Amino acid sequence: MTARQYGIQAIRDEAEALNSLISKIDDQFDKAIELMYSCHGKVIVTGVGKSGHIGAKIAATFSSTGTPSFFINPLDVYHGDLGVMTRDDVVLAISNSGQTDELLRFIPLLLHSCIPIIAMTGNPDSLLAKYANCHINVMVKREACPLNLAPTSSTTATLAMGDALAIALMQKRHFMPQDFAHFHPGGELGKRLLTTASDVMRSEDLPVFNEQTKLGQAIVLVSEGKLGLGVAIDAEKKIIGIITDGDIRRAIERWKAEFFDHTVGDIMTRHPKSVSCDTKITEIQHIMQRYKIHSVLVSDKENRLLGVVDHYRCML
Repeated sequence: MTARQYGIQAIRDEAEALNSLISKIDDQFDKAIELMYSCHGKVIVTGVGKSGHIGAKIAATFSSTGTPSFFINPLDVYHGDLGVMTRDDVVLAISNSGQTDELLRFIPLLLHSCIPIIAMTGNPDSLLAKYANCHINVMVKREACPLNLAPTSSTTATLAMGDALAIALMQKRHFMPQDFAHFHPGGELGKRLLTTASDVMRSEDLPVFNEQTKLGQAIVLVSEGKLGLGVAIDAEKKIIGIITDGDIRRAIERWKAEFFDHTVGDIMTRHPKSVSCDTKITEIQHIMQRYKIHSVLVSDKENRLLGVVDHYRCML
């Protein structure tokens, strides 16, 4: 086999391992979800070696999706870190074999403190599975490693099961985009989820006219506005319609020399899409995609024009 073929086979082996997990999501999975959902403290994830690396990622995913969690190395438990655990917490212990000595050594301490244990192993008959309150089975037939030794398919399966737990908890908690933004205030993700129309809209020098405005004059205003559109308003500055570059081109093709005899009211789209100042950018992008438009108007409760948000401003 070539290097490329080995790579393809590895991905196929891991994909097969993931598919096999579906049948393993059973009443034990439900019990684990209930334990974590009802937890008044934190979900403490622990594991050794590769399982520890996967556990750290699972803990981070839990915390960012509404389930307070952190990772602890079981070796540190014997040097004072057991003090961070309380009866309000739940421990998620990860071990492919379920026989990891470092984990088994502090299981009695958890049992003595009445701290619930969720075991995630590839061995339902292991000691860790036996003493846990519930067991999540992540057994795989074989590793993607050609020697069937290096943790590959097993760690992928464990990671995926951790994501499954996190997603199920999100749904149970009715976790919303604004909640996600609360836990991700930094970077582009937090910016998109927290930014509103008022933060990015253009509110000055807007191309506006009334519906009696001749199209020849409207072209000039639309061009100067550099938004690819113009807004028709009434005497009270309320929005009554919108024309776009596309509307103008189609009107020229239709009427040719008679184009300049027509008014904005002849081609404008009445009742254009508009949003309020506090509408999130993510929602505006959804509106643009749904209606295949590149801009939305921002209005107040009286439908008076306040600004315009276009596709490019959503990317600022």
